[in-house]
Amino acid sequence: MSSILPPRPRHLGAKVRICIVASKYNEEFTDALVENAIDELSELMPNSRVDLIRVPGAFEIPVTVSHIIQRDAPVCIIALGLIIRGATAHADLVAESVTSSLQGLAVNHRVPIIHEVLLVDDEKQAYARCIGAALNRGREAARAATSMIDIFQELDRSIPRTTTRSNA
Repeated sequence: MSSILPPRPRHLGAKVRICIVASKYNEEFTDALVENAIDELSELMPNSRVDLIRVPGAFEIPVTVSHIIQRDAPVCIIALGLIIRGATAHADLVAESVTSSLQGLAVNHRVPIIHEVLLVDDEKQAYARCIGAALNRGREAARAATSMIDIFQELDRSIPRTTTRSNA
């Protein structure tokens, strides 16, 4: 696992809509993820519009993302949450379900979904990834979103759309 943030992508001036779907559970940590992501997005993409939707927990993130995509897909979605392992396998099951669901939605709908629904062992790891400066996954999510928006915009400009030919 990386111990530092990736480098900052270039600033984008495009007026785009980004949606953050974040769980409320483990509020101290998820609030920090949200705040750091929004702060970083405002620096990297100052003209963007960021919509924030809060859901009860990590398990509710994929269905909310699906609903957003079907209604009016933003150029990118950031999923933020924190799952702390306990004495049972429940946390692993939730994390696996969220990961699989988000990946399926991203591929099927061709919308970048930045997955920062974290699975950690304890509050010390949660602090390092959500509140700390070196590994902050909220800022990392914003950087990944900015990079993916840039990549998709470039793909849309450079790759011609295919058309189907009718047999006449």
